[in-house]
Amino acid sequence: MNSHKGRAVVNREHRAKSKVRNGVATAALATAVWLASMLFPAGTSAQLTDPIQNIGVRPELLKDVGIDQKLNESIPLGLTFNDENGKPVELRQYFGGKPVILSLVYFNCPMLCTQVLNGLNRSLKNISLDLGKDYAVVTVSIDPTERPVLASAKQQLYTGMYGRAGAAEAWHFLTGNEPQIKQLANAVGFRYAYDPDSKQFAHASAIMVLTSEGRISRYFYGITYPSRDLRLGLVDASEGKIGTPVDAILLFCYHYDPGTGKYGLVISRVIQIAGVLTVLVVGGLIFLLARREHYALPPRRA
Repeated sequence: MNSHKGRAVVNREHRAKSKVRNGVATAALATAVWLASMLFPAGTSAQLTDPIQNIGVRPELLKDVGIDQKLNESIPLGLTFNDENGKPVELRQYFGGKPVILSLVYFNCPMLCTQVLNGLNRSLKNISLDLGKDYAVVTVSIDPTERPVLASAKQQLYTGMYGRAGAAEAWHFLTGNEPQIKQLANAVGFRYAYDPDSKQFAHASAIMVLTSEGRISRYFYGITYPSRDLRLGLVDASEGKIGTPVDAILLFCYHYDPGTGKYGLVISRVIQIAGVLTVLVVGGLIFLLARREHYALPPRRA
């Protein structure tokens, strides 16, 4: 009798454990189905028939998009565009004596171009160098259908956000015809493509710093540009004509990396400066101690 009751208890425990396992399995399956529905909506079911097809494959449109660095090469300053007032201008009018920040965007861009201009504006506000006095900015639309009225609206917006006097005379928004746009883009290695389906341009996000002669000095990537890097890039492009003695020391300690578009600390140069400072300090102390000892000695008697 007791063994019959024992077997009954064991059977009940076994059935209870089975229910728990089944419940866990059901819950896991339901969770997997839910995750699959979230990650792969109904519209993507056809793509799942060949899940390896798109792995590592770059969309055809984006194969023509990117940045090819052309450091130290010159842009064609004779190219003609229209400024924000609709007046024909040559690029050379914005060069001469100051470095120039060049950005290629299009003004009706729904997302990326706005982020590029916003990031540039934030960085310019965070550096003590003054737009107009120390450098200029030229923003060119890659969309040949855009007109000066839109360029003027963008100029008013961003120079107003910058908030310093003289910005409107130093930050220019240009529009132009496709041949001129293509020539400028090719000169700086800015590759973009037009998507007729979405009626938008696919392009990379970057700004370029050019010397006063129109030579490409630096590339900065992304939509945020560290103020220190941008300032060093401008000082570098000006060949030390703008900035402070501290900037000259920083340029000696930091080296521009074309691969990352950033300035990195060069430890060997820091050690060199530290060594020079140590020698100067020790030499100064020896000099002061020698002078103090000289004046502390009693005068010799005749």
